[in-house]
Amino acid sequence: MMKEFTRGLWKENPVLVLLLGMCPTLGVTTSATNGLGMGIATMFVLLGSNVVVSSIRKIVPKKIRIPVYIVIIATFVTIIDLVMQAYAPKELYDALGLFIPLIVVNCVVLGRAEAFASKNGVGKSVMDALGMGLGFTLALVALGAVREFLAGGSLFQIKMIPNWDTDFMLWTSPPGAFIILGLFLAGMNALNIRKAKKEGKGFKPASMDCSTCNICDAEGDK
Repeated sequence: MMKEFTRGLWKENPVLVLLLGMCPTLGVTTSATNGLGMGIATMFVLLGSNVVVSSIRKIVPKKIRIPVYIVIIATFVTIIDLVMQAYAPKELYDALGLFIPLIVVNCVVLGRAEAFASKNGVGKSVMDALGMGLGFTLALVALGAVREFLAGGSLFQIKMIPNWDTDFMLWTSPPGAFIILGLFLAGMNALNIRKAKKEGKGFKPASMDCSTCNICDAEGDK
């Protein structure tokens, strides 16, 4: 089961390899704290939906599986939204805002439910959710930390450079997010290419192609 866990951390990282969940990745990572909060919320939904989808995969009719999965995901999104509204710091909840309800349509969550949880047991689905969720969280925290530090010299809202008085607002804006993410992706590809060359293999980027997804099959079932 460790293979399912480690896959989401690096080889098939949702953000840095599969390029999924770009809206929250670019929208909320103005700080490491926001990235951590969004990552934990998404991991909770991933874990809960994967467990339920895997548990009922044999009794859900094929024709209605996608609506069923969406209802399951929406249930866990509602739970985490209410929990964060009640217990999370107000500044964090306000910063995440609409992006918490939008987890319902996050491709990472629905993609794992359809491509993995619906075809595997609960144990493997739990490990897959934890790996993908942790990989997603680490990517968001790293991106948020870099943007936060470059903007104001702070990490997790703690000033690391006391004399940094004027914030560099480019890094907290959408163009800054695209620039930093592009550098992250370039670094990730460079490391993977280097590793492939050392092993004497060709480098082929990972992707969510039709071989790992059956969502379109729903059209043929009508």
